[in-house]
Amino acid sequence: MGFPDAVLLWLEPEVWPLVAAVFGLAVGSFANVLIHRLPRQLPVAFPPSRCPACGARILACDNVPVLSWLWLRGRCRACRAPISPRYPAVELANALLWAGAAVHFGPTARGLFAFVLLTALLALALIDAELQLLPDRLTLPVTALALLATAIPGWPISPTEAALTAAGGWLAMAAVARAAERYYGEEALGQGDWKLTAMLGAALGWQSTLFAVFAGSLAGALVGGALLLSGRGGRRMKLPFGTFLCAGGVVALFFGEPIMAWYRGLLDPGGL
Repeated sequence: MGFPDAVLLWLEPEVWPLVAAVFGLAVGSFANVLIHRLPRQLPVAFPPSRCPACGARILACDNVPVLSWLWLRGRCRACRAPISPRYPAVELANALLWAGAAVHFGPTARGLFAFVLLTALLALALIDAELQLLPDRLTLPVTALALLATAIPGWPISPTEAALTAAGGWLAMAAVARAAERYYGEEALGQGDWKLTAMLGAALGWQSTLFAVFAGSLAGALVGGALLLSGRGGRRMKLPFGTFLCAGGVVALFFGEPIMAWYRGLLDPGGL
């Protein structure tokens, strides 16, 4: 089998999700690098990964996604310090997201862009959950890529819709943030959330972005309510809204269009 035939085999509908999952595992390892380094203003490509406890360089054989963590029983080879299970969990989550996108979109340009978007949303969600921060070094490049992708023939979102939705999402979040700041007397919605909404707007279009914001807000309200009822949070507690917004973006990417079509059907059952 020649090289072109092998590539065509990888693109077969039956094989493509498996190929996507394998590459998703590898990129999930890179997502761990983004999660650790971006909010700390560290270079992404260099230096090579090291154990945070002893500083020993992580060997290539110890950097195989998931398998190396299992083989080493979740510990550094050099100092035996524990390695967080978050690392294999992120790799597995990214692989599953990529496999889902491969099934949903097939081997298409939109599917390839979905891989980028999903990894970005996964990284942003975990960064915000840990530090309540959404780095511009991730949101802005993905927004630019989403706007450029609209030039691809047959792209489901027009350049005008993507640009207007990105700008409208940013402005809407800015207005909500200003109103909340006046009401509470302190910042309630950071600028990172504005830029994340703009990123979703450029990537998903206005209808799916509305759904993503609604789903993220609902999830945040439910979690906040549960924390209040359980006594583990107060009325002034701050939740990482970006994390919920990222989750809403993932749901919108896969299910936003059919859900919005179903909702439009409820509003106009006669199809008028």
